[in-house]
Amino acid sequence: MPTTTLQIPTEDGRADAFAAFPDHGERHPGVLLYSDAFGVRPVLKEMARELAEHGYYVLVPNLYYRHGPAPVIDLPEHIGEEARPAVIGQLMPLIEAHTTDHALRDADAYLRFLTTRPEVGPGPVGVIGYCMGAALAMRTATAHPGQVAAVAGFHPGFLVTDAPDSPHRGVPELTAQVHLGLAENDLTPEAISELNQALDTAGVGYTTEVYPGTIHGFTMADTDAFDPSALQRHWDRLLPLLDRTLAKS
Repeated sequence: MPTTTLQIPTEDGRADAFAAFPDHGERHPGVLLYSDAFGVRPVLKEMARELAEHGYYVLVPNLYYRHGPAPVIDLPEHIGEEARPAVIGQLMPLIEAHTTDHALRDADAYLRFLTTRPEVGPGPVGVIGYCMGAALAMRTATAHPGQVAAVAGFHPGFLVTDAPDSPHRGVPELTAQVHLGLAENDLTPEAISELNQALDTAGVGYTTEVYPGTIHGFTMADTDAFDPSALQRHWDRLLPLLDRTLAKS
């Protein structure tokens, strides 16, 4: 499984990124993968490799590249409950600095970069995200409806807020098919209803699903939230979504 580290030109500099792709010498559909708040690290690279084995070129950018290369802060090998408050404390200024304008400029750069890769086919791409990355995935899909055919978010954060630019407010612009896999504590029933109403308005195929017995972060094997059965459910939902929306060579 070939992997590489890359530098992506953006309006604000160069974003370091990790990519994994099949070793077939062919072109494959592109998938942009946004990390959770903890950023690019071994568990994210392993997930990218696993997805690439199913026939995709998977690009994982460092969301915090304006503050340095990944990992921007020292992360413990396992982000347990004891370590979590200190880690989040270090990351919160970076998260808050990642404005909607930054996210949209970066999305333009990431998608443009995918079109330049010789390993990536000419068709539409998929965008997936975890935690705060789910909101970035949704923003990317709504800003590029002609290029993004599939969007998926898992244990999303910041997806439905009171802000005028909350990601759910842009959903009527969507054309991509959508899957959102929620932990039980991610969104209130009222927020889920508002999100579903927006997706209905968009007229796209979608599923929003609360994964039973889960807490926020359930896909991440290096956290206490990890739930192996929920991770498998995530693959069971994600792979068919990508398979039916992205043309493979």
